[in-house]
Amino acid sequence: MTTHAPRRTGRAPRTAVGLIAAGALLLAGLSPAQAAAQDDRKQTAKPTIVLVHGAWADASSWTRVIARLHDDGYTVRAVANPLRSLSGDAASVKAFVATLAGPIVLVGHSYGGAVITNAATGSASVKALVYVNAFAPDAGESATELAGPDSALSVPDPTTVFDLVPPTLPPTAGTELYLKKATVLASFATGLGAADKALVAATQRPATLGALNEPSGAPAWRTIPSWYVIGARDQIIPRGAQRAMAARAGSTVVEYDAGHVGLMTDPRTVTRVIEQAARAGVVQ
Repeated sequence: MTTHAPRRTGRAPRTAVGLIAAGALLLAGLSPAQAAAQDDRKQTAKPTIVLVHGAWADASSWTRVIARLHDDGYTVRAVANPLRSLSGDAASVKAFVATLAGPIVLVGHSYGGAVITNAATGSASVKALVYVNAFAPDAGESATELAGPDSALSVPDPTTVFDLVPPTLPPTAGTELYLKKATVLASFATGLGAADKALVAATQRPATLGALNEPSGAPAWRTIPSWYVIGARDQIIPRGAQRAMAARAGSTVVEYDAGHVGLMTDPRTVTRVIEQAARAGVVQ
């Protein structure tokens, strides 16, 4: 009787493959269940949250939001917004975002909203935009225009609400605008205690007149999903103006009972919306 040698298929038996794979996992210190969980975590990695402050503020205005995001495991970067010109400020933020790996949620407060609208245009890494009491301009619109006549800053004589540096009249595009202390207390920092209001007034960073009046470029909200946190008591960007911008952008809207610095007076709500956007941005 003729006998034949066992046929070679070029593949190890399945049991051997399984043993090899299991051995590799053991060498790595991982059980199969742990490896599967690690793969799931990689697929749902949290995006980096980039926070952009507005005029008359700095990155520390996000402190209470940052603490909550850190507690929930997010990597956060609060960048310095130059407040010199809309195009230049957007270019600065865009360059910073380009240094980051992975998905990004870009968040802007007040004038910072106009900045992220321009900075995220054409970016593949920015997966969501979040506007917090913010400007969301369309092409050709400026922050001053969008604030509208009901804003506490829309007055016939700007020297009644601003301190101009230099004080020369008429002001130029390069003139720096500081809020008068009375404006901070009565309109800008509503909802804060007296000590915090005084701190905001003392530490504010000026925006130039040109930055607030520069027309926006093509808006990123046309191609990137957006969320909008509307302050019902905002006297700087009135609620009606915020609602109109949010509707036009097709934003997911959350309205809260806050003034213009709701990121400081109600950081819990602001954080919750940012995290909603982050979760949605990862899935998309």
